[in-house]
Amino acid sequence: MGQKINPIGFRLGTTQGHHSLWFAQPKNYSEGLQEDQKIRNYIKNYVQKNMKTSSGVEGIAHIEIQKRIDLIQIIIYMGFPKILIESRPRGIEELQMNLQKEFNSVNRKLNIAITRIEKPYGNPNILAEFIAGQLKNRVSFRKAMKKAIELTEQADTKGIQVQIAGRIDGKEIARVEWIREGRVPLQTIRAKIDYCSYTVRTIYGVLGIKIWIFIDGE
Repeated sequence: MGQKINPIGFRLGTTQGHHSLWFAQPKNYSEGLQEDQKIRNYIKNYVQKNMKTSSGVEGIAHIEIQKRIDLIQIIIYMGFPKILIESRPRGIEELQMNLQKEFNSVNRKLNIAITRIEKPYGNPNILAEFIAGQLKNRVSFRKAMKKAIELTEQADTKGIQVQIAGRIDGKEIARVEWIREGRVPLQTIRAKIDYCSYTVRTIYGVLGIKIWIFIDGE
């Protein structure tokens, strides 16, 4: 059997960069890692609660965390930041205050910036959220996958592969369905591939969505 590897981890240092930039001594490393995870979860939950979107897409592509001795800089890359800002005009300051309290960083200042990404549907996380929203509304999975592929074609990517696994359409037996459009060279390290795996809780059970997007080339 071919061994599967996370395409982003496989390409770190060549075409992919890290989403957390900081340095820690070995004994404090795990604490820093857990803190990052908590910050990311907190921000995602906050955005989920405060964004009123019809499609159910939060639109967070990824969250970058940079830490210095006296500062934690958080950059949230979003597809649709306007919706968040419109629904909560003071949302960012509120989030900053809450995070500061939550992680009682007395001697460290916390700074949050929001960056809009140019082509939101060229990002696998936002696409996965879109498909999840469709599946929750009981749209047939094939229709959802095709729609997602149409959306990425507008973001001029070179190829996309979408995989959904689990009790699709509420069938008794779990199965894996996938669809590919264009090229997705997973073996080529110089090929920049964006990847995401996402879990959806539907009324039938849990479905897993995996998306590989081939952005640009070797």
